[in-house]
Amino acid sequence: MRDLLPPEVAVAVARPQDWSGQLYAEEAAGLGERAVDSRRRDFTAGRVCARRAMAALGLPPVAVPAAEDRAPVWPAGTVGSITHTRGYCAAAVARRSEVRGVGMDAEQHKELSPGVRRLICLPEEEDRYARLPSGVSWPTVAFSAKETVYKLWHPLVGTWLDFHDATVDLDPDFGTFTARIAPARIDAAPVDRPPTRVIGRYVVDSDLVRTAAVLLPQ
Repeated sequence: MRDLLPPEVAVAVARPQDWSGQLYAEEAAGLGERAVDSRRRDFTAGRVCARRAMAALGLPPVAVPAAEDRAPVWPAGTVGSITHTRGYCAAAVARRSEVRGVGMDAEQHKELSPGVRRLICLPEEEDRYARLPSGVSWPTVAFSAKETVYKLWHPLVGTWLDFHDATVDLDPDFGTFTARIAPARIDAAPVDRPPTRVIGRYVVDSDLVRTAAVLLPQ
């Protein structure tokens, strides 16, 4: 993720051999005793990465508990994002004075079924993606981009976004995406100046799709 985010954002990445560490009591309480091993491992890796990223900013190691909706609760004065998929985990943290919001996501690079594509993409999006160069599962890139947009939107606005609430244009020449939020969601936002457009970056390799975006203070 380091190559997708500006220097104001600290990033920590872990592969499975690094997925170890201890949870703080507040974090463990939010995870719950019934969490399966895979969920506990992913959760722990995300919190370990979060503290590594905070350390890179010169911040002390503190708990990053989960809210009721499972979103990370970042320390006062900071914003952040966590993602994990099979074999990969990353966290990004920035000071709120320098970055208004940050989102990122990682997905397995694989084709999506027609049913899943319909849940994620509007028909006009599917038409656009079908005209892009072959060799990349573009709906998967759009899926990851929309996850990134949601991770930016929710902490700032406090409401949900459906996959069809954001339309995503992909630019394979520059490795960027532009997401436009549906006007109805903007009009219904309970805060001033909700994001109307998010511009981010993506990278695709044989295993992973990675996307990330930031909003700078206005």
